[in-house]
Amino acid sequence: MANANVRVRFCPSPTGNPHVGLVRTALFNWAFARHHGGTFVFRIEDTDAARDSEDSYNQLRDSLRWLGFDWDEGPEVGGPHEPYRQSQRMDLYKDVAEKLLAAGKAYHCYCTTEELDARRDAARAAGKPSGYDGHCRELSAEQVEAYTTEGRPAIVRFRMPDEPITFTDLVRGELTFTPDNVPDYGIVRANGAPLYTLVNPVDDALMEITHVLRGEDLLSSTPRQIALYKALIELGVAKEIPSFGHLPYVMGEGNKKLSKRDPQASLNIYRERGFLPEGLLNYLSLLGWSFSADQDVFSIEDMVAKFDIADVNANPARFDLKKAESINADHIRMLDEQAFAEACEPWLRAPHANWAPEDFDRAAWEAIAPHAQTRVTVLSDITANVDFLFLDSPVEDEASWAKAMKEGSDALLRTAREKLESADWTSPESLKNAVLAAGEEHGLKLGKAQAPVRVAVTGRTVGLPLFESLEILGKEKTLARIDVALAKLAA
Repeated sequence: MANANVRVRFCPSPTGNPHVGLVRTALFNWAFARHHGGTFVFRIEDTDAARDSEDSYNQLRDSLRWLGFDWDEGPEVGGPHEPYRQSQRMDLYKDVAEKLLAAGKAYHCYCTTEELDARRDAARAAGKPSGYDGHCRELSAEQVEAYTTEGRPAIVRFRMPDEPITFTDLVRGELTFTPDNVPDYGIVRANGAPLYTLVNPVDDALMEITHVLRGEDLLSSTPRQIALYKALIELGVAKEIPSFGHLPYVMGEGNKKLSKRDPQASLNIYRERGFLPEGLLNYLSLLGWSFSADQDVFSIEDMVAKFDIADVNANPARFDLKKAESINADHIRMLDEQAFAEACEPWLRAPHANWAPEDFDRAAWEAIAPHAQTRVTVLSDITANVDFLFLDSPVEDEASWAKAMKEGSDALLRTAREKLESADWTSPESLKNAVLAAGEEHGLKLGKAQAPVRVAVTGRTVGLPLFESLEILGKEKTLARIDVALAKLAA
């Protein structure tokens, strides 16, 4: 059921390269907003100056554009809650922190790191919870003055309620956290810099976010944020507590969470290999959600029409590269011929292509493209599949040569050349019959007979349909390459 009041946010930190787990989170939020006719907010959480970078922000923005995500509010778009970069909202956080302190919802904590560590170690040794023990919760004015005189720096801690916190997770159902598992926590550093624990819920409150859909790793922070929300509502900063849904982990090798350091985690890899945005998003949508029991391939429009956060599975989802490639290949097949030809264009130019720009033959490319569309898994496959058309001579691949050029290959090639020379070069079937006839003269079936021809002409043992390829390459170049191969065999 559509709900135009739905407001969700995607709020990454601009650190490092975008990864597929982050994209899956963006996809589920975007699809949820679009399904309900609601608002998708793009917000940048860039308060960590030591780790955040403008280059990472630019990569994030460009990646969202490439994937086809549009945002209703955020950088470059604007909106009623500007600015949408946390580094430009510091005065807002300072004001909220002061209100929390004035209302007794937060307090200054003067504990040193050494003191905290010692008390945590003692708690563990006694078999007790090792979180913050509330040492500075009820300091007297004299104690505060003594710490201040001593020159101790103080962080600001939020005062958690002494009661369980229960909420209904949109993915996991009802959850309860007891006070001993959710101690008071820091919201402002000693230098005055606000922490994620403050800025994230404050921004969600001020931007009137209704649903927070995020990774399972943030589940433990939810009771803290719910308590803070209640305080913000009392202070008139927030209107309501959003609904929370925690998305399942994406697992990599060895049943471990797919981290940024995993080779297959980087979004850039899939973009550089030539995954279609539709193919990649289709696969990522299956990491925790399913379209139907018997359909894995679908359009993003169909996903949006059907997506419901209640259908997301709480169990971890395994990233399967082979399945991702298979689904991407299906989406390549779904393109019309012109769209496929255009999508391949970047891989037919430098730096991907190893031929000079002037050697690219557009007519030859347009003729071979329909045959290539059924053979490639990712768009970058196209470069090696068609290079024989644009190079003066085929790529030298000694492994392919050794595999195809067996004893007697020279005799076969000579016969094949004779048959091809008199064949009809406007008909792939005629070229096939020529090689078939050559094979029969040497006691070989077509598969064995065409292997030396394929390697002589294309340089590789596998590739696009051979006889259509020969027709497009042309009689003169084909026979010349067979002559070169015969000379090499003779040598």
